[in-house]
Amino acid sequence: MHKITDHPLRYSLANELHARPFPSLEAPCTAAFLAIKQTDAAAARDRGQDLAHLIDLLDRHGAAHPQPGATHYSGEIGRHFLKWEQHTEFVTYTIFTRGLSARAFDPAEFEVFPEDWLQAAPGVRVSSALIRIELRPKAEKLAKNLRDWFVPESLAVSEVLDEAAVVATDFRIAQGGHLRMAALVSPGTDERRVGRIVQRLCEIETYKTMSMLGFARARKLSGQMGEIEGRLNGMMADITNDDAPADEILDALLRTSAELENMIAESSFRFGATGAYEAIVNQRIEVMREARYEGRQSFAEFMMRRYDPAMRTVASTKARMEALAERAMRAGELLRTKVDVARSAQNQALLESMDRRADMALRLQETVEGLSVVAISYYAVSLVSYLAYPLTGPLGLSKGVLTAVITVPVVLLVWGLVRRIKARMH
Repeated sequence: MHKITDHPLRYSLANELHARPFPSLEAPCTAAFLAIKQTDAAAARDRGQDLAHLIDLLDRHGAAHPQPGATHYSGEIGRHFLKWEQHTEFVTYTIFTRGLSARAFDPAEFEVFPEDWLQAAPGVRVSSALIRIELRPKAEKLAKNLRDWFVPESLAVSEVLDEAAVVATDFRIAQGGHLRMAALVSPGTDERRVGRIVQRLCEIETYKTMSMLGFARARKLSGQMGEIEGRLNGMMADITNDDAPADEILDALLRTSAELENMIAESSFRFGATGAYEAIVNQRIEVMREARYEGRQSFAEFMMRRYDPAMRTVASTKARMEALAERAMRAGELLRTKVDVARSAQNQALLESMDRRADMALRLQETVEGLSVVAISYYAVSLVSYLAYPLTGPLGLSKGVLTAVITVPVVLLVWGLVRRIKARMH
């Protein structure tokens, strides 16, 4: 049996579906989450720096290195468990530690990331969180914990995965510089299910933050688009009222169109990524199968009230920018049409002027022809008269009478010859 040749990417594509397994977590434990992103051109960054930064952390604990070019890693580092993932624009570190600190969400829990290691990160922090995973207490204790841990007006809490756990957060950055999240696990919940819940919480926070970068870009562009819109309105008024030369307006329109196209080019990736991140956030919330807990707002309700308006702003900014570009293009086409019509009218007037000049030239030519007939006839009459003067005696005529008799036929003959020559030329 002949062996069939595999596609060179067959195994890597198949393994990619299993590249980021969920962690298995046993309550109680703590998770310290960190997301790092380069400030500029993060999608085109040198990913080797991300891997080198990970290896630096692993070397501090004597842990094994990942494979060259790896985009994910998980393994024990000392008494902790590390999960590292590399994404298009950012990298995430999640360190799980067994047991709980005496103080809930103690900033010291984040010290699993060494301070000098954090300072050497190839980028900046876009998100960090402390996640407390413990067994679900009784209702009274749970209510007290929610009051003590989170800001009431921002609190989002719900039961997830068919009452497998209660998850809660207020999406606020606490004094320690980290978000607080809690996963209160019901007894008997599978360890892998607990891992999926915690992973979903980290993903919701990360992708929410990344998508909000598009909102920041939209707010920055808002004033610039308002100024461009005012300029377009002014140019349209100039086109309508003929308040400025068409060439000047056309140059201004071309500059405005180029400015808009540049804005669209610079923002297309960010706005496209924002749409993708928003979809991931909504999908992650949906798969948790939320159920309302004691009448409090769920994650979905929190996003609907606080997050969705920001995403709609991004979408409307993108649509507005594209509409302005189309408007500038239509204005340019209208102005070019107006210029073409004006030039056509100028050409028509020029043709009419040329017709008039041609008519005048024809009349002048006819006048010259008449003068030519007179001049030629004058010389012809003189020549014929000299030839006919000897006949004055026999005919009994004077020279003046003979010249008069000769003039009429000579003029008619010259006129006929000129007409004949003209007819042949035409």
